[in-house]
Amino acid sequence: QVQLVETGGGLVQTGGSLRLSCAASGFTFSSYAMGWFRQAPGKERELVGGTKWSGSSTYYPDSMKSRFTISRDNDKNTLYLQMNSLKPEDTAVYYCAAARNLHNIVVMTPDYWGQGTQVTVSS
Repeated sequence: QVQLVETGGGLVQTGGSLRLSCAASGFTFSSYAMGWFRQAPGKERELVGGTKWSGSSTYYPDSMKSRFTISRDNDKNTLYLQMNSLKPEDTAVYYCAAARNLHNIVVMTPDYWGQGTQVTVSS
């Protein structure tokens, strides 16, 4: 059974940092592109960024490039999201997802979704 489990969320102060993890199982992790998405109350889900199966290529919307970094460890079947200089508007549920290719991450049509982890940035 496919499973994506996000951990590392919590409450942080403005300007703080968090590192989220996504543990994958039930599929060939190293063959899939991976991505992070987020959804705040009252807003639509948006792409944070994605990475090719090998980790050799990444994509971020312009608004995410300066503060968010995606990495992966295929030996551990784990995806990471490093978040720095956090702002209250970063408050959202953050989701991990897997897709056959990076394009499907970018257009937000992944094959698998995690359950999400809450990130709250206080002001």
